[in-house]
Amino acid sequence: MSELNFVTHNDKNIECSGTHLQGYIESKFEKLVLLFGEPIGGDGYKTDAEWEIEWNDGVISTIYNWKDGKNYCGDDGSDVEDITEWHVGGFDKNAVSYVELYLKGFYNV
Repeated sequence: MSELNFVTHNDKNIECSGTHLQGYIESKFEKLVLLFGEPIGGDGYKTDAEWEIEWNDGVISTIYNWKDGKNYCGDDGSDVEDITEWHVGGFDKNAVSYVELYLKGFYNV
C-alpha cells in the first residue's frame, strides 16, 4: 500500500459490528484525539471512549478502553484522559498494525 489513509466515525458511519479484540496499544488519550479526533462515548457499561476507523483498503480498527474507566468501576475507575492502555478491535491483525504505524509516526498526520 503506497499511502495509508483513513476516515473515522467523525466523518461517516462505520460498520463495526462483529469486530473483536485483535491486540493492545499504549497511548495517551490526547495523542489518540490528535490522530483520530474526538472519540465516541462508551457503551455506558464496560467502555468510556471508542474510536472507529476505516482505512483506505477497507480494514476496520476500533480503539477502546475496557473495564477500567468510570462506567465500569465507578469512582474507582480512571478518567479517560488518564488511560494509557487501550484495546484494538477489528476483523484481523491489520487493525492493530495500522494503528501502531500511526502512533509511531511512520505516516504524516
